[in-house]
Amino acid sequence: MQHESDRNEFETKTRQELILQYAPIIKHVAYRLELRLPPAIDINDVIHAGVIGLIDAIEKFDMEKGVKFSTYAEFRIKGAILDSLRQMDWVPRSIRKISSSLEAVYAELEKKLTRPATDEEVAEAMGIDIQELHDVFAQICGIPLLSLDILSPGFDTDMTLLDCIADNEIKNPLSQSGVQEVKDRIADAIEKLPEKEQLVISLYYFDELTMKQISSALDLTESRISQLHTKAILRLRGKLKDVFDTINR
Repeated sequence: MQHESDRNEFETKTRQELILQYAPIIKHVAYRLELRLPPAIDINDVIHAGVIGLIDAIEKFDMEKGVKFSTYAEFRIKGAILDSLRQMDWVPRSIRKISSSLEAVYAELEKKLTRPATDEEVAEAMGIDIQELHDVFAQICGIPLLSLDILSPGFDTDMTLLDCIADNEIKNPLSQSGVQEVKDRIADAIEKLPEKEQLVISLYYFDELTMKQISSALDLTESRISQLHTKAILRLRGKLKDVFDTINR
């Protein structure tokens, strides 16, 4: 039924009419991503990139694939926005390097310990004290560690980590079957996060609350919520390395 509906829609409506009809998807994706972007990023630039993604979706949509257009359009819109943001390269290289180092430490420690590593253990592994570790977290808390990163270099998909956590209902229309394994492994990894980190991930990505709303709900400072989110993502990204090693062999 839906397949026939999409066919009728594309046969009877102009490109401009389709753009107007599906424009709300652009705003939904743009404003959701805006929550993770620094103030310097103009939301109008994000929306403009989304429009380009929607036009691309309209031109390339293949009804014979059996995918709903709205699903395909959201995928293309998100991809166009992420491409645009990556080209801006607004995250300093030094901060990316610190983030990568922390990911590696979490991955190595938790593989060895078979449990979540504590702040003290991470600090010791990095050769710094607890205060210095907290200062490191503060530096990288503003980075959209999750939503703006492709899953893995060389992995044949435009799925982001955000897709794997939050979009269980929406299947990637272009991805290979290995994505499902990634989703399953991330779900398992989330269940093994420390309780507060797991709760923050659930409220942020499934319930779509802002950091401020989560702060109010859990009676913790917004900076503390941001730190819990950052640590959870570092743990998850560290665990993904093993997943990709397995899939890409």
